Amino acid sequence: MKSRSARILSPLLMLAIMFPCKGGNAAQEKVTLTFVCRAENDLYRAVKAAGIQTQRYDSPEAALDAAPAHGGMLILADGYPERITEISPAVLERIEAEKIRLYVEYPSALPGLKFGRPVGSRFERLVVSSDFASPLLPLHILTANDLHWLPVTAPASHIVAARVAGVDSAVFGLPKETVPILFESPPGKILVSTTGLSHFVAGRYAPQDACKLLWHAVIRWLASGRHLPELNWTPTVRPSYARNETLPPDVEEQALRRGVEWFIHSKLLITPAHARGKDGTVVRADSLITTAADSTVADGALGIMEAPVSIIHVDGRQTISTAQRGDCTCESAMALAFGGKIFGDRVKTSIARNLLDFWFFTSEACKKERGDPNHGAYGLIAWGVGTPASYIANYGDDNARVLLGTMAASALMGEDRWDEKMMMCLLGNLRTTGRLGFRGDRIDIPELTEKGWKPFFERSIVNYAPHFEAYLWACYLWAYRQTGFDLFRKRAEQGLRMTMQVYTDGWRWANGLAQEKARILLPLAWLVRVEDSEEHRRWLRQALDGLLALQQPCGAIQEELGVQGKGMFPPPETNEAYGINEAPLIQKNGDPIADLLYTRRILHSSGCMKLRQPRAIRRFAAQKITLRDSYAAFRSALRHSRHWTEAGSGLSTRSDGKPGGVMPTRGGELGQSSQDGRRAGSPPSSQCGRRIPRCGIFLHKAPSAATLSDIER
Repeated sequence: MKSRSARILSPLLMLAIMFPCKGGNAAQEKVTLTFVCRAENDLYRAVKAAGIQTQRYDSPEAALDAAPAHGGMLILADGYPERITEISPAVLERIEAEKIRLYVEYPSALPGLKFGRPVGSRFERLVVSSDFASPLLPLHILTANDLHWLPVTAPASHIVAARVAGVDSAVFGLPKETVPILFESPPGKILVSTTGLSHFVAGRYAPQDACKLLWHAVIRWLASGRHLPELNWTPTVRPSYARNETLPPDVEEQALRRGVEWFIHSKLLITPAHARGKDGTVVRADSLITTAADSTVADGALGIMEAPVSIIHVDGRQTISTAQRGDCTCESAMALAFGGKIFGDRVKTSIARNLLDFWFFTSEACKKERGDPNHGAYGLIAWGVGTPASYIANYGDDNARVLLGTMAASALMGEDRWDEKMMMCLLGNLRTTGRLGFRGDRIDIPELTEKGWKPFFERSIVNYAPHFEAYLWACYLWAYRQTGFDLFRKRAEQGLRMTMQVYTDGWRWANGLAQEKARILLPLAWLVRVEDSEEHRRWLRQALDGLLALQQPCGAIQEELGVQGKGMFPPPETNEAYGINEAPLIQKNGDPIADLLYTRRILHSSGCMKLRQPRAIRRFAAQKITLRDSYAAFRSALRHSRHWTEAGSGLSTRSDGKPGGVMPTRGGELGQSSQDGRRAGSPPSSQCGRRIPRCGIFLHKAPSAATLSDIER
């Protein structure tokens, strides 16, 4: 039998269900958020798109006239980072009187707080420092690009800015000095952001899932804990397809077309507004600029700048490095040549041709010491132009990328105008490669001026570093395939043999081991191509298995760190070391990251090796790179020409005392080089036959003790 109290309670419950009171269920009550901001503010648009009831005003005073009591208000930093947010004392008094919860960004003043002048970040990132945004855990890292803040002494913060090491989490904890970014003052009344957090779409704040959790916590705080829909937005930079989306049949063509178009619209092609003088070097060489001075699409005749860098501004603009590098120039030419050939685009083909002409004939990359037959740097190609630091450097791996890009581009365009420069570069690097097949990281102009080339050719250094050695080996094996000159094969094979004997624990790695594993594939594949043996196939299988072990179910190649102590640029080992040097993308093995710039790009280059071969080149109706005949003539001249000493020892001289050389005619006959009236450094005329490198590329002026047999041995 029911009690009397139960009988009385039942009707009351029925009435409560039928006629709920206004404050009876806060979780179900509708929330209106009042914004003070521009209509294009990222946070306002995201909240509105989520279906949350909003109202927007241009001033705090107008917003207060319409805001409901006990509601939530957001005063956002429209002028960030140049202009701080002004709030009058009268507005703050009204907000407190009407018990409105306020979120404010970048404020000029608040009761009990004294803000300093804006400070820009150099190394700091955002770090979660409380459970305010749970399930976002403390020490989780977020990136707010172009971060500026107002210094202030504040109580415990939910978010701080700090210099920390780590990928998603601050692995060494928070440093002693942190900057308050998001805190309550007083608690439960005003949520203060000392920066412009609401610019998360335009400023490309990341990662998106962490940003969503943070904003969900802020909106929930404004709504006094009421349940609200999750915010969502489309990042400005994002994958083209979702994780489980089916790719269209023409996805590869789309990727190629869009990739090639990127070079056209990247603002990296140098315009007259950038260049100084006829050599095309940039006015602000080797510096950083926010946007190109001229948005006109250039024709490539003045070259191309290095790349966008990872400095992103609050409006989404990305900083450009104005450095001019040979590998960037020639690889860009290769990409444009592919676009021009496959899509029948003459503009792209013309830009590709102009870029190569600029680097080989207009710029100083192949001139001065590198164009002097008596200098140890003869035939090498400068790492970069425009600054002394980049000009003096001779990186073998950068020269190799110059060669690889030029090989592909010239084949696609059916051009032979850069053959001589390629052959000179191959030989210039070969004669500075040691007996064991290793060249070392770099050999600079001052060393070659002092010592000449021969000490480098005769030394027996060991450099187990595929980053610096592998691509040159690939080029040497390609050159052996084209010319039959066995020294190319011998030195590449010896270097590969020794490197594979210490795979991979003996390797010195640059930014990570995964990219070293990817880089070794191309020379190993070429070694099998030119000398197919079970041993060489075993090396190639070992390298492939090592790389495929890193492949994830989605297809990505996960980054990997090598043996500790062997990394040139290892992860930072303290918070203070973060941001000082180059570093891997990962902090530790297991971090779920793939490097699309280095590892994946290198892997794709290795997979495209057949494009250098006649069968694939014919597929694109392009001519094979015609160095075989030129180098055959070169060897013939080296051994038999009357312009050489009987021992084949020295460079002949003309009647004026300058170095002589040989030039094969179209029919393959050898004749004395002559001055044909061409401007120095200009490409050879198609009427005068193909020029080949002067024979002194390997040998000193007569008399010299070096002989061809010495070199080959």
